[in-house]
Amino acid sequence: MIRAFLPRSLPAALTGLSDLALDLRWTWSHAGDALWRMLSPESWERTRNPWIILQDVSEEQLERVARDPSFREELGRLLDARRAYVAHPGWFGQTLGARALEGVAYFSMEFGLGEGLPLYAGGLGVLAGDYLKSASDLGVPVAGVGLLWQNGYFRQILDAAGAQQEVYPYNDPTSLPIQPILSASGGWLHIEVELPGRTLLLRAWQAQVGRTVLYLLDSNDPLNSPSDRGITAELYGGGVEVRLQQELVLGIGGWRLIEALGRPVEVCHLNEGHAAFAILDRARSLMRAQKLAFEEALWATRAGNVFTTHTPVAAGFDVFPPTLVARYLQAWAPPAELTMDSLLALGRRDAADPREPFNMGYLALRGSIATNGVSRLHGAVSRRLFQGLYPRWPEHDVPVGHITNGVHAPSWDSRWADQLWTDACGKGRWLQTGQTLPPAIASLPDECLWTLRSAERADLVRYARARLARQLGQRGADHATIAEAEGVLDPDALTLGFARRFAPYKRPTLLLHDAERLTRLLAAQDRPVQIVVAGKAHPRDEEGKRLVQAWAQFVRGRDVRGRAVFLEDYDMSLAQELVQGVDVWINTPRRPWEASGTSGMKVLVNGGLNLYELDGWWAEAYVPEAGWALGDGHEHDDADWDGREAIELYRLLEEDIVPLFYDRDAGGIPRAWVARIRSSMARLAPQFSCNRMLCDYVDDMYLGAARSWRRRQADGARLAKELVAWWHHVQRHWDAVRFGRLVVDRAGDRWVFAVEVELGEIPPSAVRVELYADPQDDGQPFRALMEQTSPGPTGPYTYRALAPATRPAEHYTPRVVAAHPDARTPAEVALVCWQR
Repeated sequence: MIRAFLPRSLPAALTGLSDLALDLRWTWSHAGDALWRMLSPESWERTRNPWIILQDVSEEQLERVARDPSFREELGRLLDARRAYVAHPGWFGQTLGARALEGVAYFSMEFGLGEGLPLYAGGLGVLAGDYLKSASDLGVPVAGVGLLWQNGYFRQILDAAGAQQEVYPYNDPTSLPIQPILSASGGWLHIEVELPGRTLLLRAWQAQVGRTVLYLLDSNDPLNSPSDRGITAELYGGGVEVRLQQELVLGIGGWRLIEALGRPVEVCHLNEGHAAFAILDRARSLMRAQKLAFEEALWATRAGNVFTTHTPVAAGFDVFPPTLVARYLQAWAPPAELTMDSLLALGRRDAADPREPFNMGYLALRGSIATNGVSRLHGAVSRRLFQGLYPRWPEHDVPVGHITNGVHAPSWDSRWADQLWTDACGKGRWLQTGQTLPPAIASLPDECLWTLRSAERADLVRYARARLARQLGQRGADHATIAEAEGVLDPDALTLGFARRFAPYKRPTLLLHDAERLTRLLAAQDRPVQIVVAGKAHPRDEEGKRLVQAWAQFVRGRDVRGRAVFLEDYDMSLAQELVQGVDVWINTPRRPWEASGTSGMKVLVNGGLNLYELDGWWAEAYVPEAGWALGDGHEHDDADWDGREAIELYRLLEEDIVPLFYDRDAGGIPRAWVARIRSSMARLAPQFSCNRMLCDYVDDMYLGAARSWRRRQADGARLAKELVAWWHHVQRHWDAVRFGRLVVDRAGDRWVFAVEVELGEIPPSAVRVELYADPQDDGQPFRALMEQTSPGPTGPYTYRALAPATRPAEHYTPRVVAAHPDARTPAEVALVCWQR
């Protein structure tokens, strides 16, 4: 139950206005913009936040619009449209329905839905926000689970020297579009989490996101101690112990909130390893409910857990000292229920090493039925990172797949792009999978696309001038300097955009490698080029701050003034303006450190083009007809490589991009440039939309996980118990598995392999005998199931398989793997024996 926590009473004629303001669908659907502008034009222009407007508008104005027939008519229309949207089953309801999947709980440390609810730091949170929005549009039964940060992430201010300073505005819950959740007794719903020596109380909140909801927990309850009230104060702030507390709150508190609400959840989706403690509490809950051993409960619940890793380097996983984790888990689970060694083993590569830190990524992987990276390249990188958990398994067999990220197009398109897509594809274009969109965009005339780009670029220039003026005023600049901001940038010039988190691996100053060469490019009079830069460095990243300052100082140079601007405090509002207005989005990470990257995806729907390192999503998206690629598609550790790529970056700009933009026909249209726009919009925008991403999650992960969960927990978790008993038996007797004689013959264009296998006490039904060969030429490994051809009650079994003779016989190796029809190998069962 939700408490009506409204800022004021409303006139009877305005009933329903608060429902519109509390539904965060206004962050991507602009149907109600005119209504809010009518209510308070000044507040709308400054905040674009209906909930703030509803709190700030005067009683006199409320009474005035309540008497205005046109306002009441518009309000009624919007309320009817909202009811129709919520009632519609969506793509999921029309194609699958609740029988296929009852519910998904999506856990994330951060959610970026809009500046009206600033609970994010960067790309991970923005992705989570886009995911919830797409779930709403498609009707997928998803609930987000996160934390209500008191301060959230920092806001950036640049001082007179261009150095980054951090400020932390307070997120007053009364000013956020959220509502408290009531318990059955009518009081505020509290969730309890056991901490060493005390019980932490967490308050529960709800944000409405169209058809979906986002549940939030915060520890800022007066009944908690001052230090515990600060657990949810700062996103990614505090020391190691505070970070552990935050992840316990998210995982354990989040799962308990789902159960307290009685929400049906079959699939628990962990967006990064921060929430992995949900695995433990979900298992412990089932353990108590069905009187199971913890291992049996884990086998049952693991079937319904999926894990998305966003980490491209081993150092990116959260790790905690084992003694610290043991102290907190001891408070959570008394010794009578669980052994600490068994719990800590879930987060270690070597379960027997008491000194090894507890790794949240390892816990997430071991507690999930399926794991995915966020691009094809990142899937391969993740298999390399996790290979140590699967001894003797080839890298290609490490159980990590990939689902490439996407973006929620309606959140990032400009008003001009929105109209163009509506005219070409209809209003419901982003309410389905998007498969029908490319032909409609591909047929648009050049004039239409070039008009789009010209209008969007002009909008960005107007926005950048106004924001830069405010930025200078905040810094205390004089009137003359502020007035200069009104003339920066040119609405007709080729506009480059670069906006990132400033971290060394992202190489944000690669464009500054030869500052004089960049200056010459920007200062050209005949073919003007300009760049808008934005980005933050983590407060404790001194090198990142130095990189921010380098750009802040460069844009002040006399020769580039007016052609290069740095807009401080990079947030979602600024990102939306940038991706809508730039002609070319530049991204220069060091491969393969960009797991996916979604900023460049956001320009696609707006007709922007990408100049991007062949990393993350661009490694699979790039085609010459739709953008430009930097790098050779390989990893490089030598110190000179950055310089070589910087030179290639300048060459691409000088020789390819600038000439193509300014090669105009008699009508003033750059036909070859527009052809790239068309190709990028038609081919890439639907492919890298969040709709496609979410459909992939539903088809490739959720449906299978839900089916497995149902089977394993049914009938008192009978199947889970059988799996545990089977697993113990196989483990106990695995050392007896060995190979005997191997015979290889040739039959035409195929090899014929026959091998003897001794299984001891393990029945043949408990194993799978395979013929394996490593991949060739970046292809897939060869795997063939070897068929049992002769029984061996008193001796070895014989297995046979065929393989192509296009490669030498010695490339193929028989192996035995533990296998069960209801278990995942090697995700859950990682025993393997190779023929030597």
